[in-house]
Amino acid sequence: MVTRKSPSAQKRAAVERDQEEQRLELLQGTLDLLILRTLIFGRQHGQGIGRAIQQNSGEELLVEHGALYPALQRLEARGWIAAEWGTSSNNRKARFYTLTKAGRKQLVTETTKWRRLAAAIGSILGPEGEG
Repeated sequence: MVTRKSPSAQKRAAVERDQEEQRLELLQGTLDLLILRTLIFGRQHGQGIGRAIQQNSGEELLVEHGALYPALQRLEARGWIAAEWGTSSNNRKARFYTLTKAGRKQLVTETTKWRRLAAAIGSILGPEGEG
């Protein structure tokens, strides 16, 4: 059986697709940096980390759950973050993540690498307004 969307539902779906396409894609490795940076301000659960990245990027970056949770597991396995179970503000069980000493050191390393990359790309693109 084939179902058809109403014209208004089709229009909403098109607008949502356009918004998704306009959001910036994260370069590989950048998500790790953003998570570490977010945790510098204190302990946070996964959804809170994703929300903070989205809000602090001016709603430009949307971190999908399918990318966020594997990244958190990877960072925990590397010893850069630690996790413990707790209760969220809406009274739900959640894993809360904190930055470790090794994670703080890695944040400095990753920030330096990212700034070098951004400067190199900026050199190639030239001043704003050129194009």
